[in-house]
Parts: sequence; structure tokens; C-alpha cells
Amino acid sequence: MSMKVEEAIEWIHSRLPFGSRPGLERVVALLERVDEPQKKVPTIHVAGTNGKGSTVTYLRCLLEEAGLNVGTFTSPYIEAFNERLAVDGQGIADAELIHYVEKYRPLVEEMDKEEAISGITEFETLTAMAFEFFLDKKVDVAIIEVGLGGLMDSTNVVEPMLTAITTIGMDHTDILGETIEEIAFQKAGIIKEKIPVVTGKIEKEALAVIDAQAKKMSAPVYHFDEAYTVKYLHFDKEWGEVFSFTGENGKIEKLKTPLLGQHQTENAGVAIELFYVYCQLTGQPFQARTIRQGLLKAQWPARMEKINDEPMIVLDGAHNDHAVQRLADNLKKEFKGRTIHILFSSLSTKNVDQMIQLLKRVPNVHLYLTTFDYPRAVELSTLEKYADKKTEIVSLWQFGLGEILEKMGSEDMLLVTGSLYFVSQVRELLLTIGGSNEKI
Repeated sequence: MSMKVEEAIEWIHSRLPFGSRPGLERVVALLERVDEPQKKVPTIHVAGTNGKGSTVTYLRCLLEEAGLNVGTFTSPYIEAFNERLAVDGQGIADAELIHYVEKYRPLVEEMDKEEAISGITEFETLTAMAFEFFLDKKVDVAIIEVGLGGLMDSTNVVEPMLTAITTIGMDHTDILGETIEEIAFQKAGIIKEKIPVVTGKIEKEALAVIDAQAKKMSAPVYHFDEAYTVKYLHFDKEWGEVFSFTGENGKIEKLKTPLLGQHQTENAGVAIELFYVYCQLTGQPFQARTIRQGLLKAQWPARMEKINDEPMIVLDGAHNDHAVQRLADNLKKEFKGRTIHILFSSLSTKNVDQMIQLLKRVPNVHLYLTTFDYPRAVELSTLEKYADKKTEIVSLWQFGLGEILEKMGSEDMLLVTGSLYFVSQVRELLLTIGGSNEKI
């Protein structure tokens, strides 16, 4: 009798204890056992410290608007596990996920008997499944989001037609390196010989490393502010941002993204340039109408996502100090005059101190620090030292959330931020209890 989807997901999660283990030997061994589907699917490979997820979403929407069937492999999930493997924005069906687990489980068990390739991780297993899923679905193109770094990430088995590096920041320093140059080297590991690479807004020290690798691989580079430019115009009163894009084809004025934050216009710019290069490679027409309409369809849960108007409740998975800096800048610029209540939690592996200090500097802020149910969640004992007049420690975030909502005024705003795992838990509760019945 076939397993249930809960059992299938539970088996995938059973590989979690093997952690994150850089290296390609295990995923290569698994892919060889299923006839190397990664070599048969046209792919676009996207790396970066922040901005990967929204860039992938924008690009998917542009490609779909052009009439293509698009696969996406992303992480982590926000609403349902199935969304990690998706075609045209629809997560893999339960029956399909069960099919792949039933196929892959005996292969993984067989590999576990060989010391050199034993202990394949959850992410590596999902990577292999994703390629076969996209091949079976006959997608026109699959957009593959790097899990961690690039060079030694399991997704780096792809033979892409196009690559992108969105941003470079200090994150996962225990694995990727302790300098911006070392981290850039890991991200630049996705650059393949003679395959074009689009870069986002990246500081010059990191960009120099990327350019050196591109030169070594004879890969054409399309730089932000050189091959293409993004001019931020203004906040859109209906929620989102307005900007113009200039590339080889000229200027497209007054584009709108429904995702909030100036950095989202930069992520959209990377996606538009990727779409442009894709069109050059495939002969697909590059039209302003496709760009305009495609961007409007972009939705990305927990990225400055407004889920309620009165009171205003916004969710944003700013999960490292690079992302929190951008979040703080957006709050200062676009929510002036509002009292902002921030419910924050993080993974203990992040630079928690820096993130908290950045949030404390936001004007009119009341900060609530908490923990949540996750193996690597920050512990309350490490947060107690931050308590002061404007910073409270909340032992149970569910109760803290209720208390914040009770004390909020009509012009106040609640922002839930930090780890995406934390934000997704809060999001699920808010939507379940009717904090929002409609997406705005």
C-alpha cells in the first residue's frame, strides 16, 4: 500500500540529522542512479546571500508571462513543504512527492551502505528529486536556487544556460569563510565556462572576486549599474515600489513591484536582466509589456508581506544582519511617524547581536525578543541581556503576539521578523485565527 504524504515528508526530514555537508560526491552518486536528469533540463542557477528567493519569483513570473512552463527549486518553504519543488508556482502534488520518495528511498538506503557516499542530506536528496521532477514535467526552463554558498552546494551539479549572483553579505561564516572575499569566492563557484552571469548590487571587493572567476571561466558578466541600471522612483501607495529599468534595449519607465522595499527594485532588476539574456540566448522576444505584467504577478510570502491592514501586520524574513540592515532602512524611510512593534527571533547560528542592535536603532520602535520551536533557535537566556525600556523578552511568542495586538493603536504597525522558520510559524497562526482573511 502506498505511503501517505506525511510519511513521505517525514522520510525526507529523516535525512536532516546529517546536517549541511558541503560537497557534491553524494548528490552526484544519487543522480547517476537515476540517469542524470540534471543534464537534460534547461536551467538558470541563482546564488547570493540575500535576494535569491524574490529574484527567482520575479524571473519565474516574467518567463511565465512569456508563455513558458517554469520549474523552481527553492528553500525554505513558508506555507507547505511541496512548494520547494514547483512548476508555474504550483507545488509538487502529494502523489508525485510520494512517487519520488518511494523511488529514492531504496537508492539512498543502498548508498548508506557505502562509506564514501553514505549520509546524503535532506537538501541533497531534494535536489536530485527536483531535477527528475522537472524533467518528467517537461518544463521549458528550471530556476534553481542555491541552498548554501555555491561552489560546494549540491545544486552546483547543474549545467546551466545562465547564472546569477544577487548579493554578497556576511552569512554562514562558519562554512563559507570569514571575509567578504572568501564568501564571494564560494558564491562565484556557480560560474561555468562561457556561461553568462548576471550580478546584482555587490560591493567592489566581492565583485572583484566574481569578476576574476568569470574571467578565468571566459564567462560574460552583466553587471548592475553597467549592463543594466535600476532607478528607484517611489513607494507605491497600494503597497510596493515603482522604478525604471534601463538595459541594452533602452529604458522601461514606471515599473511596479508589489513587493515592498527599495532592495526589491534591485532584485527585480536582476530578474529583468536575466530574462533579457535568456531571450538573447533563446530567441524569445523581450517586450516591455511582458516585464510590466510579469512583475505585477510576483508574490513572495514573508518578504515585507502585509497580511492585515487594521492593525497593520507585516511579515519579513530578514534572517541575517545584511537583510536586517535593509529592513531597518526601509522602516525608517517608508513608515515614518508610525509606532513600530517588532517581534523578533532568530537562529543561534546568526549574528543575533548585530541584528538586534540594528532593529533597536529604528525610530519609535518597541522590540520584543523571543524564541520558537526549532532545533537551532536562539535561547531566551542569551536574549535577556538586551532587555531595557524599549525591549522586552517574551518567553512564549504566541502570548506575546496577543499582548502586542491588544496594546497597538490604530496607527501602529506590527512587524514579525528574523528567521524564516520563525516567521512562517507566526504567519500560520495569524492566518489560522483570522488575523487576515485576504492577501493585500
